[in-house]
Amino acid sequence: MNKTSSPSFKISKTNLALLQRLSNASGISGDEGEIRAIIRQEITPYVDEIKVDAMGNLLALKHAKIKNPVKVLVASHMDEVGFMIVDDDGDGLFVFEVVGGVDARQLLAKMVTVGKEKLPGIIGAKPIHLLESGEIHDVVKTHAMRIDVGPANSSRVKVGDYAAFATRFHQNGTSITGKALDDRLGVAGLIELVRHVPENVEFMAAFTVQEEIGLRGARVAAFAFQPDFAIALDSTPAIDLPRPDGEENTQYNCRLGGGPAIYLADAGTLSDPRLVRFLTALAEKHGIPYQYRQPGGGGTDAGSLHKTGAGIPTISISVPGRYAHTAIMMAQIPDWENTLRLLIAALQNISREILAVDRS
Repeated sequence: MNKTSSPSFKISKTNLALLQRLSNASGISGDEGEIRAIIRQEITPYVDEIKVDAMGNLLALKHAKIKNPVKVLVASHMDEVGFMIVDDDGDGLFVFEVVGGVDARQLLAKMVTVGKEKLPGIIGAKPIHLLESGEIHDVVKTHAMRIDVGPANSSRVKVGDYAAFATRFHQNGTSITGKALDDRLGVAGLIELVRHVPENVEFMAAFTVQEEIGLRGARVAAFAFQPDFAIALDSTPAIDLPRPDGEENTQYNCRLGGGPAIYLADAGTLSDPRLVRFLTALAEKHGIPYQYRQPGGGGTDAGSLHKTGAGIPTISISVPGRYAHTAIMMAQIPDWENTLRLLIAALQNISREILAVDRS
């Protein structure tokens, strides 16, 4: 491992302003154009090549300044969970389908914005005082809900329009909250990484589409780039709340305040153990707090990246956040900052020598 100074990167007001802009923008799976436009504006001055592929991924390349450089792909997904309008019930009431993994228990009375005009709407259902006794404790199914935009806006909504949660970004000390921080934390982080690429790396940035509905864009991006290494930069659930019975919570994936979550395994990927050892050693060398994301369900773009072509050594690194796939997520600025510090160190030190030893 090359000797480098400890990464001194700090999250700035500019970084937070960009994250706020990305969080407040809409980018449901299949409709990522608003996010893509922001990213293109931010990274174009810093990359040598940039294009949008047939899937809608935004792919950028920053060339190395040496011969035979190591090729590193970092992927962050642009899309978020949300809704699609599928039928018109009249009087401003619209039937919708969920796009991505959203818990129906989280939806009632949530504000949304609908279509390109971002019309205000409410997810509604029968009020509690009109429920039959047997219905009170039932979870209302999404087919019984409607998005209500009011009669005046009824003609401005059409079948096929997307709807996003209307939550606005907010900072409270070191805590940040907002919608779609999964994975706008990764997107804003990857934009920042583009500005810190060392000269020895052929850097490939993939801002991917449709991760929330099957990791679809990542497979296409990896096929186009064919990197030596791939890293999925994402956000992962911090299931770290106390148990109601007072016993120790042993079911967490990771914890807020614990630093970047390095993946050992998830439902779609067994991380390359050489990369696990590489990142762990870097974090310990530079005094960067880190944690292992506990094996279990869920997944990231790594699930597609590592299976592309002849196979790509791949790992995921995520910023922990509470309340994923709801109208709001909470994360900690130091966790985001330390994730980027670790990734900057990784780019400074990565080499093909990591692959010189057996994977096991």
